Amino acid sequence: MTTSRGSGTTDLRVLRPDDWDQWYDNLLRAFGGMPESAEERELWRSLTEYDRFVGAWDGDACVGSAGAFTFRVTVPGGASVQAAGVTMVGVAGTHRRRGVLTSMMRRQLDDVRSWGEPLAVLTASEPAIYGRFGYGLGTHSLTLDIDTTRVRLAVPDGADDVRLRYAVPAEALDVCEAVYARRVPERPGMLARMPGWAPAMVLDPEGERDGASPLQCVVAERGTEVVGFARFRVKPDWDVTGSNSSVVVEDVEALDAASQGALWRFLFDIDLTSRIVARGRPIEEPWHHMVSDIRRCGLRRRDGLYVRLVDVGAALEARTYQTPVDVVFDVEDAFCPWNSGRWRLTGDTKGAVCRRTGDAADLALSVRELGAAYLGGVPLAGLGAAGRVREIRQGALAEASVAFGSVVAPWLSHGF
Repeated sequence: MTTSRGSGTTDLRVLRPDDWDQWYDNLLRAFGGMPESAEERELWRSLTEYDRFVGAWDGDACVGSAGAFTFRVTVPGGASVQAAGVTMVGVAGTHRRRGVLTSMMRRQLDDVRSWGEPLAVLTASEPAIYGRFGYGLGTHSLTLDIDTTRVRLAVPDGADDVRLRYAVPAEALDVCEAVYARRVPERPGMLARMPGWAPAMVLDPEGERDGASPLQCVVAERGTEVVGFARFRVKPDWDVTGSNSSVVVEDVEALDAASQGALWRFLFDIDLTSRIVARGRPIEEPWHHMVSDIRRCGLRRRDGLYVRLVDVGAALEARTYQTPVDVVFDVEDAFCPWNSGRWRLTGDTKGAVCRRTGDAADLALSVRELGAAYLGGVPLAGLGAAGRVREIRQGALAEASVAFGSVVAPWLSHGF
């Protein structure tokens, strides 16, 4: 595939192993040109799925990159659905506004459809970019900045029965991954850990620590069972008054409320620290109801996972619905026209069917809104209030909005 606009022509082709270094250097430059450690670079090389990655070339120069990891994402109802994890998207500054990004997105979504994967998902470096390609914001996350000198934690009964021990992060990886795997089906948006990805969870290049300690790990046990873990760093900060150091939380997972309470209590009580800082946490977690003052937890919301329905029928059939639903969507999808038209969705908590139909539409929307609502964290009713979903049959919007919801707020559990 070739693209041309202005004075140049680019050739779009599947990435070859021999081209990876140049391809990756172009990507790093597109994101500011900061060098990476050899360990980090080799990890991303090992995770590259060459037949799912493309590069745009202008002669011998790589000027564009995009990839799609093989993932499985949890959807409402607990099913694990195939999804293309769109990643490493970048265009050289010299080749902007020449259609390079559009050509890569076009090629990629055609490929995802041919692979039989109903979803594509991504995290956006700039949120304004991907809406025109049909991606809707489907999950949010929280950044925390907790003043642990003024916020107290009341843990549930049973927390004192949980034993905590320090562990070397890499050596405890297997038991931590086992906890994570048990958590994945419980929350929409979580990614099943694919082969080769576990080492990324304990990757610890010095240049990424921002002055904090090497990665530390605490494992929670009840009897002989591992029931949770926390991975964190301590960032020193001393002045004339003493220590104002911070606990930088990288990951916390627990199988029950008591174990989560024990782990967060440990993080609150680390000696010589007065703050907990964490990024990318779920919108709701049990510890929110254990703190004495939520205002002093410095919660700040930001966008998380963007969702794109590549096959509307297959995607809507893959999840379940909180309440019985029978609705006809009139879907607009200019970038993937095979999705455009009317679809009848019928479903409940046990399953769903979604088929093409000639029946009159109940709701009209674009595939972007379906993607936003798909994981159950963005209400269709809210999108309707913003004018992005049009109600044709009175009452259909409220019915569909309730049905599409999720008991647990969706959350992207790790980046890619």
